[in-house]
Amino acid sequence: MIVEKKISPYNFEDIYVSYFSRMKYFALEYVLSEEDAENIVQDVFTELWEKKEILTYNINLVAFLFTSIKNKCIDLLRHRVVVQEAVSVMQEEYQATLRVKLASLELFDQSMLLEQDIERIITEAIDSLPEKCREIFIKSKIEGKKQKEIAEELNISLKTVENQMNIAYKKIRVELKDYLPLLIFLFAN
Repeated sequence: MIVEKKISPYNFEDIYVSYFSRMKYFALEYVLSEEDAENIVQDVFTELWEKKEILTYNINLVAFLFTSIKNKCIDLLRHRVVVQEAVSVMQEEYQATLRVKLASLELFDQSMLLEQDIERIITEAIDSLPEKCREIFIKSKIEGKKQKEIAEELNISLKTVENQMNIAYKKIRVELKDYLPLLIFLFAN
C-alpha cells in the first residue's frame, strides 16, 4: 500500500519538492530556455521564502505559484521583445550606413586621383574658407604646426584655434562631400 504524503501549507520544503518540476515545465512552454525556466522558478520560490508568512494563511497555493510563474514569464518575454526591437533598429541603422558608404565608394571617380586634380580640388575647398580660418587650417594641416604654436604665433587663444579648425573641417567636409573617400584618406589622423 502506497501512502500519499500530504503537503502541509506550512512546509516550504514539501512545496518546493512537489511543485518545482511542474512549474519549470510550465515556464519552459513559454520562455523556451531551460535555464530561463529554472531561473524563473527559483525566483518565485525565493520570493515565496521571503514572504513565507503567507503560507500561514488559507490561500490557493497552486493558483499563487502558477500566477507568479506566469507573471515572471510575461516580464521576461516583454524584456526580450524590447531588446530584440532595439537590436533590429541598430541593425537597420548599420545597414543604412553600409549602403551610404557603398554608394559613396561606387560614385567615387577614380580618374580624379591624378595629383593635379587632387591639388586643385583641395585648394578650391581650402580657398572657400574664411580668411582667418583658412590661415589657421594651412598652418595646421599644410605647415604641420601644433595648435598651441599657431595660437602663440597669431596671438589668439588655443580655444579659438580649436574652434576655427572645427569650422574648417565642417566647411571642407561640405565642399568635398562628393569626394568623401579622398577626404578621409587625406585628413585621417
